[in-house]
Amino acid sequence: MQTAIPACLMHVVSSKGLIFLADDLPNDTQRRDQVLLAAMGSPDLRQIDGVGGAHPLTSKVGVVSKSTRSDADIDYLSLQVVADKAEVSDSQNCGNILAAVGPFAIEKGLVKPQGDLTEIRIHMVNTANLAIAQVQTPQGKVNYEGTARIDGVPGTAAPVLLDFLDTAGSSCGALLPTGRACDQIDGVHVTCIDNGMPVVLIAAQDLGKTGYETPEELEADSQLKSRVESIRLQAGSLMNLGDVSKQTVPKMSLVAPAQQGGVIATRTFIPHRVHEAIGVLGAVSVASACVLPGSVAQAVTGLLPESGRVTLEVEHPTGFFTVGLEVEVQGSEVLLHRAGLLRTARMLMRGEVMIPSSVWSGQ
Repeated sequence: MQTAIPACLMHVVSSKGLIFLADDLPNDTQRRDQVLLAAMGSPDLRQIDGVGGAHPLTSKVGVVSKSTRSDADIDYLSLQVVADKAEVSDSQNCGNILAAVGPFAIEKGLVKPQGDLTEIRIHMVNTANLAIAQVQTPQGKVNYEGTARIDGVPGTAAPVLLDFLDTAGSSCGALLPTGRACDQIDGVHVTCIDNGMPVVLIAAQDLGKTGYETPEELEADSQLKSRVESIRLQAGSLMNLGDVSKQTVPKMSLVAPAQQGGVIATRTFIPHRVHEAIGVLGAVSVASACVLPGSVAQAVTGLLPESGRVTLEVEHPTGFFTVGLEVEVQGSEVLLHRAGLLRTARMLMRGEVMIPSSVWSGQ
């Protein structure tokens, strides 16, 4: 016997994941996680007995419902299903899957189309922050086809515009959770920052790297990975995240001078694999660090912050990520009010994912 659960499989930029209505999953968190592990095929490095893609970027879940808040249309819970462990984490938002939940909400009737462009206010449950998604809805239907192109992502699609409101300190309690733009861990200068995603920035040269290596080259360097993980574990405590040995945050970003006309080059551990691009909110945190005096990123870029809207191109292994920031300079203090970016999303499948009935019943 198997149990069928309604779901949609969505491709969003460099990620892929299952999107569920909250009412279609168990209310009990432990049983819900067992259901999601079965749906994805974890724990198994290949996730061969599920729909997971054997990589953190393709083993994601979004859970959507009508919002419990008066200032939002829908609630979105982001969950990361670990491929090779029986583990489901709610410790972070996923900005990629965020771009899918707006179209999903319209498809499921949670939000009514508002003409050719529908604006959806999304309560990101993981961090209690708000985001606004603009989804194309010509003739009252979600449009998935278009000419928007994102580096590192195959093909083109309709754009989904995202604005993040007041994400500073969403996970750690402050934009700079240590209270400083630069700290030292294991003799290495780091910047610990959280503007929607907890990230630790390190100058690649301080770890004996150029910052232009391929993800495969970095993943093959066991000594480097050991050093990065040691710094990450210590940074987790400094960033008010506690013991992060079993968490997927903070992300670790090696930074270097830009090579392709952007503002900074990045190589990001997420945290144990190296991203082929860079995550949405991770890019926002890196871009934010670029305008903060004294940070590792600002030392690399040499940028001097000015009040107003700035657009920064963050380089990654397969191209660029464009981040728009609303910056306010008050004397020596720099305030970040809003971040905006462009994503794409496409529904790959809608139907039912099958899991063993014994898992659904919790036996």
